[in-house]
Amino acid sequence: MSDILEQYPFRCLLSLKPLIDHLTESVADQSRRVPGLDPGLLDRLAAVPEFFGPITDWQVLERNRPLVDELMSLLFPPADWDKRAMAAIVPFSMRPFHITPPFQRLFLESGQPAPLRGSLDQETFDRGRGIRAYLFVLEKYYGIHRDMEPLLIKVVTDPATGLDRHYQFQFDFRFCRVEAVGEPKKLSDEERATIIRHISEPEVIREILPPQDFEFQGFVIIDAVDVTESEVIAALNQELINQQSITSVAGFARLQQSVRTLLKHPGVTIGLCALAEDHLMVLNWGENDDEDDCGAWCVLGDSIHIPLSEFEGSPLERVLESEDIIRIDDLAEVSLAPRFDQEFRAHGVRSFMLAPLHFQGRCVGTLGIKSPRPEDLGPMDELVLKHLQPLFAMAVKNVLEDVDSQIQAIIKEECTAIHPSVEWRFRQAAFKHLTELRMGRPSEMEAIVFKDVHPFFGSTDIRGSTEERNRAIQADLIEHLGLGREVIEEAARVKPMPILAELSGRMRNLEIRLQGGLGSGDEGLVTSFMQREVESIFEELEGLGPKAGRAVELYRQAVDPHLGTVYNRRRQFEQSVSLLNERLATYLDQEAAQIQQNFPHYFERHRTDGVDYLAYMGGSMTEDGGFNPVYSKNMRLWQVMVACGLAWHTAQLKSELPIELDTAHLILVQDTPLSIRFRYDEKKFDVDGAYDVRHQILRSRIDKARVKGGERLTQPGQVAIIYSQRSEAQEMTRHLEYLRDQGYLTGQFERLDLEDLPGVQGLMALRMEINLASAALSERLEALAV
Repeated sequence: MSDILEQYPFRCLLSLKPLIDHLTESVADQSRRVPGLDPGLLDRLAAVPEFFGPITDWQVLERNRPLVDELMSLLFPPADWDKRAMAAIVPFSMRPFHITPPFQRLFLESGQPAPLRGSLDQETFDRGRGIRAYLFVLEKYYGIHRDMEPLLIKVVTDPATGLDRHYQFQFDFRFCRVEAVGEPKKLSDEERATIIRHISEPEVIREILPPQDFEFQGFVIIDAVDVTESEVIAALNQELINQQSITSVAGFARLQQSVRTLLKHPGVTIGLCALAEDHLMVLNWGENDDEDDCGAWCVLGDSIHIPLSEFEGSPLERVLESEDIIRIDDLAEVSLAPRFDQEFRAHGVRSFMLAPLHFQGRCVGTLGIKSPRPEDLGPMDELVLKHLQPLFAMAVKNVLEDVDSQIQAIIKEECTAIHPSVEWRFRQAAFKHLTELRMGRPSEMEAIVFKDVHPFFGSTDIRGSTEERNRAIQADLIEHLGLGREVIEEAARVKPMPILAELSGRMRNLEIRLQGGLGSGDEGLVTSFMQREVESIFEELEGLGPKAGRAVELYRQAVDPHLGTVYNRRRQFEQSVSLLNERLATYLDQEAAQIQQNFPHYFERHRTDGVDYLAYMGGSMTEDGGFNPVYSKNMRLWQVMVACGLAWHTAQLKSELPIELDTAHLILVQDTPLSIRFRYDEKKFDVDGAYDVRHQILRSRIDKARVKGGERLTQPGQVAIIYSQRSEAQEMTRHLEYLRDQGYLTGQFERLDLEDLPGVQGLMALRMEINLASAALSERLEALAV
């Protein structure tokens, strides 16, 4: 450690006189009596004249060591001699002349001060000593007073445990005196103002008051107070604000070392888990200090998520359900949970503490302390762990939120929106992907495949929507031509010109053509013709009289300014489709939310001219893998009920639509399970494998299915069910008969053979009338809407 004299060369001398003077005054003033002071001590001190001036020869101290020790015992309590780290030093130096054994052991190496390691670097420490020295001078000789309590915390390695300890140096300057060498300099007003303005800059002050003009005599007492607990907890708090401390190897190793310091157990390791719904997610489980073997996220390998069901009946379950810490003296005699028992045995863990981490009344995770020695963790360690619970709880909560946002960002980027029923699987994949990236390894999202799932498909199509849309376009174009022809004919009456007659005839021919049917290019043809050849002469025609001007005004009012054509009938059609679609989609969403409560499954809905839905259900799509075929049977019965509900809503809405529309309802039944794979490039699920492609082909083509030798399969007010296996028909027949008994359906169902579709042969169907006047159906749907 560099000496302050090298930077600010004040002369600093050891002297016992300030203490002796203090004792002499105390003896003279009975009100200031010093407890424990031997009346004969002052007489014995007087026999050593060197004690009353600067001590330059330290042999004086050694020759009179018993007397020095007796004098200093008034400041160094004998009862604390082997416990407190104290030292008496030369002013503004770290050269001690009287020290306790703990100070010697902790802060001196071969009699020299140990390297500075703590709250201040060496430069800052030296600068602070220079400021403090000048404050003595300024207060005594110039009446400038500023408070400065030097704060120095030194970190040392405890030789007994090998762990860091933090000590705050408390300085006692009572026995330090400053004296001017010669007459002290008088300060001008400008110099005084400069000093006050730069009071913390000794390099400025020394230009005005050279340090050689002053000297210090006496000594300073250092009392090193152990502040390890408060310092480590403060450091932990700062460390835990940075989430990388939990999720990185180096950061977690620092946290682990801090916990060891607090517990005074160099061999313990910590484990941190987060509670995510019904799983325990291992964030970090540091087993040693080797960064290559500490496990940046989880030493349990692929078992990053541990179902809480594995902890049923174990001490770990009690921790998650309460706020109590559990302490196990010897794991050889107690079982935690199979997975943890195996891991603990593999790493030689014998004693263990586990604390629940609560944030705002909710358990967010656990903090575990492990030791390789049995009965190594006791009640005092529990108290320390209680202090740590709030800090780690906040950190785990923040990590959960951060990880969740990062996972959601990955899912959004790689997968777009994901149905809640399978989000768990995407979160697992995103979590592993994020883990690899944080470990610095290249990674891609793993394949997500669900095997042996049952498909469900249903559609409600607005019957004749294409024809109705064409009729709306046809009507708008004819009206457009008629309005334009009216303008031309009014102008021709005022100013007959052959060109106007020719334009009128061309528009009349176009009207006749449209009345015979709408061609594929007619919409663009009419709009372009009207804009290019008719509207281009309106400005000229408006000047031919009020009737022509009025006709132009009526034309412009009828034509949509953004579309450049008449859009009345089409607007009515689109409003009707939109209203019907909205009603059907809202109803289907309500039904889907209810059936989701029976058994979680993937469900997606689409809106076109009508609505359709696709669902998948199976054990592979649930986190626990459980599935019973009764849920797929329930789903098929639900499909028929939903088709009845969609037809009922259509009937209720007809009178409110600008253009009356009707719907037809279709269900595809396939009992054979298939596999689906998420396509990251298309961001959607698709069937996986050539065999399962048949189901996808069926979905895309069955809306055009026709009965052999007859009509289209789907008809308004009826539900049609397409199947290919007799066993599928038997199940659906039972469902139809049940719903007929309940009043949802009416009449007899039809068994129909269907014409072959491209690439699909051998399809059959059931068809039955929906009872739109059913009281049972209307009561159920009205209750659902509420």
